[in-house]
Amino acid sequence: MATDIVAQLADSLAKTGVEDGELSYKGQGRKLDDAQSAEEIVKDIQEFEGLQALRMEGNTVGVEAAQAIAKALETKSDFKRCYWSDMFTGRLRSEIPPALNSLGDALMLAGARLTVLDLSDNAFGPDGVKGIEKLLKSTACFTLQELRLNNCGMGIGGGKILAASLIQCHKQSSESSAPLSLKVFVAGRNRLENDGATALAQAFQLIGSLEEVHMPQNGINHPGVTALASAMQQNPGLRILNLNDNTFTEKGAIAMAQALKHLNSIQVINFGDCLVRPEGAKAIAETVSKGLPTLKELNLSYGEITADAALAVAQAVKNKDQLEKLDLNGNCLGEDGCKAVKDTMEGVNMINLLGSLSDDEGEPEDDEDEDDDEDDEEEEDVDEELEEEEEEEEEEEESSTNKLSTPVSAPRPPDVSSFLSFPSPDKLLKLGTKRALLVQQQVDVTDARKTAEAFLKIASVYKEENNEVKNAVLDTIDALLTKAFSTPSFQGYSFVSILLVLLGLIKSEDKIKPVLVVPGHLHALEHVVRQDYFPKENVAVLEAFMSRSNKSLESCGNARNGLQSTLQSVRSQS
Repeated sequence: MATDIVAQLADSLAKTGVEDGELSYKGQGRKLDDAQSAEEIVKDIQEFEGLQALRMEGNTVGVEAAQAIAKALETKSDFKRCYWSDMFTGRLRSEIPPALNSLGDALMLAGARLTVLDLSDNAFGPDGVKGIEKLLKSTACFTLQELRLNNCGMGIGGGKILAASLIQCHKQSSESSAPLSLKVFVAGRNRLENDGATALAQAFQLIGSLEEVHMPQNGINHPGVTALASAMQQNPGLRILNLNDNTFTEKGAIAMAQALKHLNSIQVINFGDCLVRPEGAKAIAETVSKGLPTLKELNLSYGEITADAALAVAQAVKNKDQLEKLDLNGNCLGEDGCKAVKDTMEGVNMINLLGSLSDDEGEPEDDEDEDDDEDDEEEEDVDEELEEEEEEEEEEEESSTNKLSTPVSAPRPPDVSSFLSFPSPDKLLKLGTKRALLVQQQVDVTDARKTAEAFLKIASVYKEENNEVKNAVLDTIDALLTKAFSTPSFQGYSFVSILLVLLGLIKSEDKIKPVLVVPGHLHALEHVVRQDYFPKENVAVLEAFMSRSNKSLESCGNARNGLQSTLQSVRSQS
C-alpha cells in the first residue's frame, strides 16, 4: 500500500509543473508508439489551462503518438517552451521528421510564441532538421531565445538547412518590427565541419543578440573558426563561447583573438583541445591583457602551447578580478615551465585559480619542432583541413600512442592504453589491484560514446568460469560507471542508446560499427542493471530491445536469457 502511495505521489509530482505552466514527463522512459499509449499525456495537456511548457526528455515517441500529442497542443496559445531532448530513443530515422512536423504544425496552428526549443540528443541527422525547418521559419519562432540542438548528428547539410532557416526567421521577424533575438545557441557534437559552421556564422552575424554559443566537437578547422570569429564580433553581448575540441591552429586562434577584442562582456572562453599553439595563445593573451574585464574562465588546455606562451597567458590574467579558473593543462610546458606558470600565478595571489598541470606533455623535442615547421610549410601548398581530418581519422582507427596532432584529453598510461586497444584477460589482471582506478582515470566519462566503448572492451574479457577475471571485470566496470553516472554532464540515455547501437540492436546515422557481441557483454550488463548507480528508468529501454529478435545476439543464448530475466526482475521491483 505504501509503495502504491509513493508511486502515485511520484507520478503526480512528475506531472506537476516545476515552473509556471509546465507539464513534465521527464525521465519516465515511456514508450509511446501510438495514440492509445499517449492517451494519458494527451488528456493531461488538454486539461492543463495556460500550458506554457512540456517536458518529454527521456521518453521515446513514435509518429502516431506525436500526432496525438500535437493535436492536443493545437489549442495551447500560451505555449512557450519545448523540452524535447532525448525523445526518440530507438526510433527509425524515418520516423522522426514526420513526428517533428506534426508537433511543429500544432504549435504554429496554436499561435504559440516559443522562447525555448530543445531537441538535443535526438540524433535525427539532416532529415530531422528538415522536420523543424517550417517551424523555425514561422512566427512561432520569432520570439525564440534558446535553441538547443546538441548531439543531433546534423552534419554539414543539416547545419546549412538550420542556418538558412534562422536567416529567414530573422528576415521575416525584422519585417514585422520584432527581429529574432536569439540568446543561446547550442550545437555541440554535430559534425558541422567548416561548411556547416560557415553557414551558421552568416546567421549569427545577422542575429547579433547571442549571449551563449556552444559548438564543441564539430570537426571545425581554421576556415570555419575564422568565419565564426567574424560573426562573433557582431554579437557584443556574448558571455560564453565554447568551441572546445575543434582545430583552430594559429590561423584560427589569431582570428578568434581579434574577435575577442570586440567582446567586452565575455565571461567564459573555452578553447580547450583546440590546438591554438604558441602563437595563437600569445595572440589571445594580448587580447585578454588589454580588455575582457568580466572574464571568469579561460580554458586553453591541450593546445600544444609552450612555456613562453603559457606565461604570457598567466601574466595576461593578473588584473582580471572576476577570474575563477585558468586551465592550461595538457600543454607542452615542461617541468620548468609548469613551475614558472605556478610562480607567476602565486605572485599575484591567483594560484588557487590555476587548474591542474598534471597532464603536461613536457617540452617539445627538436624533432617535433621540425615536424611543426614542415606542417607550417605544407599549409601553404596543401589544404590544411583535409590533411588534419585525415590525420584524425588515422589516429582513431589505429588507436596510435604516437605524437598526435591534437593532444589527448586525459593521461594515457601505457598499460591501460594497451588493454583498451587490444583487450585480454591477462592484460587486465596485469594492471594490478589499482586497475579499476587506472581505467577510471583513463576514460573520459563526460563522453557517453567513449564510456560505452570502454565498457564493452572491458566486458569482452569476462570469463564466467574464472572468478579472478570475472571479479576484475566487474570491479573495473563498477568503478567506471559509478564515476560516469555521478558526473552531472554525463548523458545516461545517450550512453544506453550508443550501447544499443554498438551491440547492433539499433542503427545509427553516425555510421558507428557494431562490435561482435560475446556472452561477456551481456553478463556484465546483467550485473550493471542490478547496481544502484544504474538509473532504473533505463531498464525498460534495455528490456524492450533485448526482447526483440536480433542476429547479433544469436550466439549468446544463455547470457541473453539471463539478462532478460534480470531486466524483468529489476523492472518489477522498481
